[in-house]
Amino acid sequence: MKKQGYLTALIVILGVILRTAFLNKTEGLWNDEYVSYMIAAKPFWNDFWQGVISQCHMPIYYLYLKLTMFLFGDNDIILRSSSVFAGMLSIIVMYYTGKTKDDKTGLITALFTAISSFLIYYSQEVRLYSLLFLFSALSLWATLRLLKEQSLSRVIYYIISNLLIIFTHTIGFVYAGLNLIFVSFILFESHKKSIIKLWSVIAVGTICASPLIIKIFTTQSFSQWWDSFTISKIGFLLTDYFSPVLTNLISAPDVFFYDKSLKFIVCAILPALIAVFWITKSIKTKQNTGLLLICAGTILTLTIAAISGKLVFTTKYSIEIYPILIYLAATGAMSVNNKFLKNTLIAVFCLINLGYLIFSPISAPKIKRAEGNKIVADMLQRANIQKDDTILLTYYDKSRFEKYFDFSNYDVISINKGNFNEYLTPDTTYLDAYKNGKQLYRAVFTDYNNKHFENKVYNLILKEMKKGQSLYLITLDSVSNLQPEQVAAIVKNDSLYEKTPLLFLVFSYVKSEGFNILAKHLQIAHFEVKGNWRLIKLTKLNND
Repeated sequence: MKKQGYLTALIVILGVILRTAFLNKTEGLWNDEYVSYMIAAKPFWNDFWQGVISQCHMPIYYLYLKLTMFLFGDNDIILRSSSVFAGMLSIIVMYYTGKTKDDKTGLITALFTAISSFLIYYSQEVRLYSLLFLFSALSLWATLRLLKEQSLSRVIYYIISNLLIIFTHTIGFVYAGLNLIFVSFILFESHKKSIIKLWSVIAVGTICASPLIIKIFTTQSFSQWWDSFTISKIGFLLTDYFSPVLTNLISAPDVFFYDKSLKFIVCAILPALIAVFWITKSIKTKQNTGLLLICAGTILTLTIAAISGKLVFTTKYSIEIYPILIYLAATGAMSVNNKFLKNTLIAVFCLINLGYLIFSPISAPKIKRAEGNKIVADMLQRANIQKDDTILLTYYDKSRFEKYFDFSNYDVISINKGNFNEYLTPDTTYLDAYKNGKQLYRAVFTDYNNKHFENKVYNLILKEMKKGQSLYLITLDSVSNLQPEQVAAIVKNDSLYEKTPLLFLVFSYVKSEGFNILAKHLQIAHFEVKGNWRLIKLTKLNND
């Protein structure tokens, strides 16, 4: 028993070391993280709840982050450490989840959790996914315990763990609903009344939350429209979850075998195949088959939603099923009868994952946040910006950078996701752009003599500039990397035009046309590119 405790402690320590290595990201918080920070920083009784409602996720994570900030402050490392803490607890919970089968399975389950590159990455992100995995692990643990022995306390644990998921992740109800169907099916004959009560509690909770749910689902935002679904993304789900090569964190290649190198085959494909073999071995019981069906149902639902354009299929959106997959993989690993084969497969799987984490320059803890907002603040500091100079931000407004930079001495103008319609054409509302932007702007995207745009820029920026003053144009290349000739080719191709996200076209156009307008009146004085950010300093040399 002491040996079991020591091994568990060592696994937890390993997991914490992997999660705290390279925790200080010099690029600062990137957009999604910064949104988390901004909401959590708002006053609790007013702006906080408005901020939650304006986003696409439920409030529990923001409450958790707000409590962290209240207790420890808002330093970036503190914010990231809140996810590390959830990640550490997840290893412990997964140990007890595997232990519902036997002690050795508990250790292997904890080990697979500790060395998961996917979980390590999100244990260093100021986002909800590390906490959501913890709640999902609690849900799986509660489910397995409830199936073993039914009692009022276990039913309560089960309900609470699933409600935590639902009130953390907007689409968490998909997993929770499928899990409830699974439990209900297994226990219905022996516990009809209890199952009916359980469904009633969930129904009441859903009704109580319906105003918030409706608001979240009807909020108009371009945030989700950056990628289209391809079948390869289901394959990347497996490589993201079971290999150290993370491909679909935001947007993945359209082709699964985008890299045919031996390194990719060994580091990405091999551990995923080993995990699939283990999962296949595990589904010999009705319970494990049911758990796998929960995973399949969740993936199918997300696939349908992605194909219909309701969300982007990224691996993190299915993280609720990840504890199940880890548990099934650990169960399958321990069920291999040949001892040599069993130990060899576990050793190979762990060595590949650990080796990549330690030696690869692009392993989970070493991945740069190329869109980190502190990059912009650092570039502005290096550019020697003077009082009363103008800063022109594109894609985001200044609120996304105020944690790192004081804008009070400068004139700041922003062409961003919420107001670009005012610059591209006259009399086009944001709602018009949201609903019919592809149709409205198709001709605009090839018009590099846009008088409306030019007049807006001149009147807002250039008209009041004096000799010697400078303007600092900030662009985000990851959403504005299309050159005018590329945009023209996309516009001419119906299929390609439909597939290309509207915001990529909009801000590629804003970047090119905006620079052309500014260059007519100003001289380039400084230029810098870092990460996905670009700064161009333009100075007025005369009073014309």
